[in-house]
Amino acid sequence: MRSHLLNDTTAEQYRRSVTEGVERVAAKLATTDRPFTGITVDALSPRIDGIDLDEPLHDTAAVLDELEDVYLRDAVYFHHPRYLAHLNCPVVIPAVLGEAVLSAVNSSLDTWDQSAGGTLIERKLIDWTCARIGLGPAADGVFTSGGTQSNLQALLLAREEAKTEDFASLRIFASEVSHFSVKKSAKLLGLGPDAVVSVPVDRDKRMQTVALARELERCAQDGLVPMAVVATGGTTDFGSIDPLPEIAGLCEQYGVWMHVDAAYGCGLLASLKYRDRITGIERADSVTVDYHKSFFQPVSSSALLVRDAATLRHATYHAEYLNPRRMVQERIPNQVDKSLQTTRRFDALKLWMTLRVMGADGIGELFDEVCDLAAEGWKLLAADPRFDVVVRPSLSTLVFRYIPADVTDPAGIDRANLYARKALFASGDAVVAGTKVAGRHYLKFTLLNPETTTADIAAVLDLIAGHAEQYLGDSLDRAS
Repeated sequence: MRSHLLNDTTAEQYRRSVTEGVERVAAKLATTDRPFTGITVDALSPRIDGIDLDEPLHDTAAVLDELEDVYLRDAVYFHHPRYLAHLNCPVVIPAVLGEAVLSAVNSSLDTWDQSAGGTLIERKLIDWTCARIGLGPAADGVFTSGGTQSNLQALLLAREEAKTEDFASLRIFASEVSHFSVKKSAKLLGLGPDAVVSVPVDRDKRMQTVALARELERCAQDGLVPMAVVATGGTTDFGSIDPLPEIAGLCEQYGVWMHVDAAYGCGLLASLKYRDRITGIERADSVTVDYHKSFFQPVSSSALLVRDAATLRHATYHAEYLNPRRMVQERIPNQVDKSLQTTRRFDALKLWMTLRVMGADGIGELFDEVCDLAAEGWKLLAADPRFDVVVRPSLSTLVFRYIPADVTDPAGIDRANLYARKALFASGDAVVAGTKVAGRHYLKFTLLNPETTTADIAAVLDLIAGHAEQYLGDSLDRAS
C-alpha cells in the first residue's frame, strides 16, 4: 500500500490521479445546465448505503466513476447562475489552485516547525486585512474555520477583557437579526441563558442605536456587566449593515468591547464603489471576516482580527511538546498561540494566490457586480405586483414573498411560498433560500455569482410564481 503515499517515488502517479480527477470535475462544470438535479434523500441514500467501505475498488478510474454516481452528478453547484440560496459563492481559479497545493503539501499552521513560509504568508495576509479594515499598528489576528469560530473567539476575548469572575452578570448586545452563533457562543462560554440581549432593528433591519443605548444604560443600572456589543456588517438574512459609527460611539461611552461580524460584508473591504457602507468598522475591537463568502474563496477561509494583539493571549496555552514558553522569548512565530485550533490547514494560501493573480481590485469588482445585481433585482421585485420585497439591499441579498392577487389568508400565502421553494428545489431549475419575517414565511435570493443576470432573476421569479399558483389552484380544487 506504500504506492499510495505521496512522495518522491509516486510523484508521477500523483500527477496522473489528480489530472484525471480535475478532468472529471471540469467536464462536469462545463456540462452542468442547472444548479441541482432534484434528487431526493430517499433516492440517493440507497446508493451510498450500498457501498461496502471494506471492499476497495483498487482503481482510481473506477472510484471516480462511483463518485460520479454518488456525488458529482447530484451535487449542488454554486457556480451555476441560478443558485441563489445561501451565502455560498462561486470560487476563483487561483484559489482552487491554492487548495490543490496546500492539500498536497499538507502544512499544519500551528507551529513554525510545521509550516515555516506558510506561517509568514498567513501573518502577511492578517496584516493586509487589518490594514484594509484600519485597525491600527497594534492589530493582529488568525485564520479560522469560519464565522462561527471567529465570533466564538472574539467573544472569548471580550469575556476575559471584561475582567469579572461573575459570568452570570455578563451581557452581550446584538441585533434581533444577528447571526445565531452569538447565542451559541454565549452558551459555549458558560454564560447565563439571559446573557444575549436582543436589540430591536429598524425598518431596514439595522440595529436601533437608541434601543442599544437604552439597554446599555439599563445594564449599568441593574449592576450587570456589559461584555460586548456585536454589530453586524451584513446580516445573513437581509445583508443589512448596522450603524457602525454610532455603535462605536456607544461602546466607547460605556467601555464595552465592540465586535463587528462582517463575515458577509467583508467584501466591501475590497470594493471599488461601496467601501463607505462599512465605515466605522475601523473602530472595532475585533472583526470577523469570511473570505469564503464575499472574497470568492473555497470553504474554508475565514479570520478573526483584533485591534490589540495582546488580547489574543486569552487563547494562548503552552505545551512542552508543541509551543513551550521559551519559544516566545526566542521569537519563534507559532500561530497556535493565537488560535482555538491546534492542527490547522493552510487556508491562507488560497487568498494569497488570489491576491497575487487577481489583486484586491479584481475581488472588489466581482463583489461590486453582485451588489449592483441586487439593486437591479430589487427594482424588479418592487415593480412586480406579485411580490412583496422587504428591504432595499445594502449588499447582495433580497428577501421577498409571492402575494397572490385573490388570496388574503396569511397562512395560505405562507404555505404557497413554502411549496414554491420546495417545488423549485425538486425541479432543480433553481435553488433559493427561505426565512421568516415577523412570523411569516419569505423567500430569499443571496446573490454572490457575478454570472447571474437580471434575466435569471426574472426567470426564477416567474418559476416561483408558477409553482405558488399551481399550489393555490390545487388547494382550491381540493377544497371544492
